[in-house]
Amino acid sequence: MQNSYASYRIWNLVFGWSVFAIALFTFGSTVEPTASFWDAGEYISTSAKLQVGHPPGAPFFQMMGAFFALFASGPEKIALMVNYMSVFSSAFTILFLFWTLTLLLKKLPFFKTLDSIPDHIGFFGSAAVGSLSFCFSDSFWFNAVETEVYAMATLILSILFWLGLKWEEEMNTSRGDRWLLMIAFVIGLSFGVHFMGLLTIPALGMIYYFKNYKKITLKGFIYANLISTAILLIIFKLLLPSTLAFFGKAEVFFVNTMGLPFNSGTIIAALIIIGLFYFGLKFSQKRNLVNLNTGILAILFVFLGFSSWIMIPIRANANTVINENSPSDARLLLAYYNLEQYPETKLFYGPMFSDVYAGQDPDRPYIDDKPK
Repeated sequence: MQNSYASYRIWNLVFGWSVFAIALFTFGSTVEPTASFWDAGEYISTSAKLQVGHPPGAPFFQMMGAFFALFASGPEKIALMVNYMSVFSSAFTILFLFWTLTLLLKKLPFFKTLDSIPDHIGFFGSAAVGSLSFCFSDSFWFNAVETEVYAMATLILSILFWLGLKWEEEMNTSRGDRWLLMIAFVIGLSFGVHFMGLLTIPALGMIYYFKNYKKITLKGFIYANLISTAILLIIFKLLLPSTLAFFGKAEVFFVNTMGLPFNSGTIIAALIIIGLFYFGLKFSQKRNLVNLNTGILAILFVFLGFSSWIMIPIRANANTVINENSPSDARLLLAYYNLEQYPETKLFYGPMFSDVYAGQDPDRPYIDDKPK
């Protein structure tokens, strides 16, 4: 049997969709029939009616949940159908994990010697064992059968790393950047589910480093990690928060100072950003600045993915029953994004999880205030 691309593709598809079917049957047969007694109940309610949940929100997750809720035969089946969103998300996670493993196994010398059916079964079977091991792991299975963002967030992680490996295969070709733009779009989508999708950025940075630098050094490895982490922080802490802040300041200026109607500042800010992208792309194409053009497109695709967040102020202005923090304008949406309702998180210093606070009011120790 010749080890051709067509042969590999057929085996890859057959084994991939087989492990998907196994995962789908496993999770579908053990799915939670109703709401679980923690965040799942809130996610089901906010998804079914497109309401505003706790910060920082999960608008894309909720819109997908609303789609699944459409298939409920009655109100009592809404929770079950939204739970099935996690079932399908987790099954697709196993599918992309399998395809990720086969892409990695292709790098081994053994792949070039595949010639017989037993060889192919051993090659693709090893990837199936790896992906199904994750399928039956306790934590993943637990999230796969209830309405929680971690099932879809894990799917985004698996898709992003698979896209990174596909990008690596065509990185220095004329069409290689299409994978980079798809990665940027999915990163933007991840903000509508859970921020942990951003954690693939350092891994993608390593893929780029090992692909383009034949001589690997400790110094280069450290620099690659630092640059990848910087890109993560720029997207998470600078690009999107600064954009929301710009919308908020534009709204205040054009309404309070210029006397224009409400939301006029938001519309003007959106037109300014669209204009910047238009002229930036036109300039880079005219000057044949390929890298600049690709960078602008990547940022644009991040914004396109992030656009699911528009749902939050729209539904907040509709005054839904569940409307936590009521992020009805750009300034409130920024506070919602930054988790300002929660205590400050100290990553490198501060109190330990086991600390016991002392000196509280003996009669009202749990008043809504910081420890005295």
